[in-house]
Amino acid sequence: MLFPGDFEEIRIKTTEAEINLVHGGSGPPLLLLHGYPQTHAMWHQAAPELARHFHVICPDLRGYGDSSVPVSTPDHAPYSKRAMARDMAELMTDLGHDRFFVAGHDRGARVTHRLALDYPERIRKACVMDIVPTLHMFRTTDEHFATGYYHWFFLIQPDGLPERMIGSDPDYYLSEKLRRWSAPGAHFDENAVAEYQRCFRRPETIHATCEDYRAAATVDLEHDEQDLENPVRCPLLVLWGSQGFVNRTYDVLGVWRQYAGQVEGRALDCGHFLPEEAPVPVTGELIRFFAE
Repeated sequence: MLFPGDFEEIRIKTTEAEINLVHGGSGPPLLLLHGYPQTHAMWHQAAPELARHFHVICPDLRGYGDSSVPVSTPDHAPYSKRAMARDMAELMTDLGHDRFFVAGHDRGARVTHRLALDYPERIRKACVMDIVPTLHMFRTTDEHFATGYYHWFFLIQPDGLPERMIGSDPDYYLSEKLRRWSAPGAHFDENAVAEYQRCFRRPETIHATCEDYRAAATVDLEHDEQDLENPVRCPLLVLWGSQGFVNRTYDVLGVWRQYAGQVEGRALDCGHFLPEEAPVPVTGELIRFFAE
């Protein structure tokens, strides 16, 4: 069992999807959002301790894990961060939480950013891990970025190209992502990796996750452009890995202060996968920041 027995696994229907999640604990609600190419299982080390302080909710984003895979459209809107954020807002309403804390890693951090913009009255505080805003990253693309984040440009290719290539050996592709983006010597729980592999082997999941990236390069940029004069209003914690690409490439806090009014944060001694490479400091930072 990746999560202790007092965590319950349930499914919640939203307007456009059916979301799989685990939740447990008591206290103020805290929504935890995973990244690519993972599932809610990435929170298995942090969630039990956080559940001593919060009602912890760990969903699979639409198209990921065991959540449903909505049919996409030519404009990729069903996999926009706005659509994913809407799922999260609706499931939190279903669980009885009008206002809540949220922390997201990687793709989940981009959904967190959109939640803070689209539902400012509902987000009390937010934490984003190992990203800077999508719009900023595309606007400042250069050879260094295209080399380090080659997958952004590979996964958006049309006509099923990345789907066919990844689908030829999804376990290898997923394992390479974990290895390349983590710090040397990083360890991932074999049971968690098995869960990632189980879900990522599905052709429909590979396609949905490519659609996530295609949306990021199209409709998400339109939404982000529209919100340039609408900074994140809630307090924002930014965490990133000192041994990762984001740390080597950006003035992380400086960038986020262009997009949010109240920003704090720091680098942790790890690579990209903060909740698994550095679960103790991540947990400590979240408990401190979200304390009432």
